[in-house]
Amino acid sequence: MSNSEQYTPGPASGARIQKDIQNDQEKWTLVLVRELRHPPAKVWTALTDPEHLREWAPFDADRNLGTVGTAKLSTVGAPHVTEAEVKRAEAPKLLEYNWGDQDMRWELEPLGSGTKLTLWHNIDRRYIAMGAAGWHICIDVLDRFVAGVPIGRIVGPEAMKFEGWQRLHAEYARLFGVEPPAWS
Repeated sequence: MSNSEQYTPGPASGARIQKDIQNDQEKWTLVLVRELRHPPAKVWTALTDPEHLREWAPFDADRNLGTVGTAKLSTVGAPHVTEAEVKRAEAPKLLEYNWGDQDMRWELEPLGSGTKLTLWHNIDRRYIAMGAAGWHICIDVLDRFVAGVPIGRIVGPEAMKFEGWQRLHAEYARLFGVEPPAWS
């Protein structure tokens, strides 16, 4: 049995949505907060180094994301390559970039010997619970990878088949007050 087969995600938690009006349109942003047991410098490396990203992220990067500039992000499980712009990279505190038309912001704050990690990701309302479930699992995988107990990447279409993903999706849908998925 592989480590990923032994992994079960915990309940939906640490997430909220932020709603803003831009150009008379409602913009939804997922805000996901997690406390990790690793120092900010180690978490920063996991968020920016292409080899580390390949262990947990839903995309591959053609370069280190720790510096401002253009990067290519290839979505795992889909033939989709996006030219991204890293807008801010303040190691080991703040990372901002776009992934397609979605803005991503990672904030790292020291918390004892660990890190309070906050992700802001603007996602279409219809997919916000799906995004929350996906990032929940990705951050769990990141946490285990940084701890030296990798369980393997669980992303894209494969994540949706993963035991626990559908439960998380339904829990986040209820938490956010959005239409629950048809399969729940």
